[in-house]
Amino acid sequence: MKIKNKTNKSNFLKKLFIKLCRFFGFEIIDQSNFYLPTSNKYGNENLSQISKESLVIPMGRTKITRPIKSLDIILRTCASVNMLTQSKQRIFEKEKSEYSLKTLISIVNSINNNKQLFEKIKLKLTIVDHNSDNQILEKFNDLLDNQFFENEIIKLDVDFYKKQINKINEEGKEVTKNQISNMSNIHQSFDIAKNSEDLVYFVEDDYLHKLDSIEEMIFTYEKVSTQLNQELILCPSDYPYLYSNIQKSNIFLGNKYHWRSVEESLCTFLTSSKLLNKHWDEFTSACKTEHYPFEKPFHNIYKKELCISPVPSLATHFTNINSVYGLSPFVDYKKLWDENN
Repeated sequence: MKIKNKTNKSNFLKKLFIKLCRFFGFEIIDQSNFYLPTSNKYGNENLSQISKESLVIPMGRTKITRPIKSLDIILRTCASVNMLTQSKQRIFEKEKSEYSLKTLISIVNSINNNKQLFEKIKLKLTIVDHNSDNQILEKFNDLLDNQFFENEIIKLDVDFYKKQINKINEEGKEVTKNQISNMSNIHQSFDIAKNSEDLVYFVEDDYLHKLDSIEEMIFTYEKVSTQLNQELILCPSDYPYLYSNIQKSNIFLGNKYHWRSVEESLCTFLTSSKLLNKHWDEFTSACKTEHYPFEKPFHNIYKKELCISPVPSLATHFTNINSVYGLSPFVDYKKLWDENN
């Protein structure tokens, strides 16, 4: 009987201590099982709280001063064109429409992997499509139907935007029809994003995402932007060509990934509408003149603004196996492909 009373007293004091720690904002960890009683979570779970704090063991917490209000995902699709500038086959050698569909599936899966995240963040997914077959568009609609987030599919107004494109590129060559539609789609996406409330994720239709991709990008943006007191660009792919040259990088701890500063990316990246408008002329110059390399205007922006990329990759560019602009290193491509059926 005395042992029971002693145990009850011990449990009471333990619960009281936990309540006091929670009240004063302290975090305690049971090293025997890696359990955090104040948060009611284990250490391998996501310990951060959106808009409030980032918590990484053993680095402690970062109070968020730059909360995210909204996320607009703008997916550019063209399921009828296999490769923009190449005739090579993609990895697994499927029709382009399969990569477009799997890209959308992977994004939707990543969103649904943490629905609670969007109880405080407004979310909208917009597809800007050019010449995809009606059957593919129906599959897009079927997938987006009854999702908890706002979404829409709009048609690219290529006739409007192509009037603003220089017909001769930076190398003195004629701009191809496919490139004109690509530049038009990027331009229309920028116009949509210009009035977005906060973050915008521009993504091409051949990037397959891990389940935790969207969550990691949002939590990392909040944390790093808070720490540096500045807006950012996040490139979700760890491109192999970035390892071709030795360059200095700053390393950041995101939410559950390492991130490094990079000076180049392709056309899939996340940023804020504030930063987009700040460098509007430079961003849209990529839609008016075909530069060499194509993304050169973005790279010029990265010399003034911080662009970071995850290690390992959060989204993998499913292009030709030999492309240095494609498959991220140390990714199980087959597993990622099969997961997004």
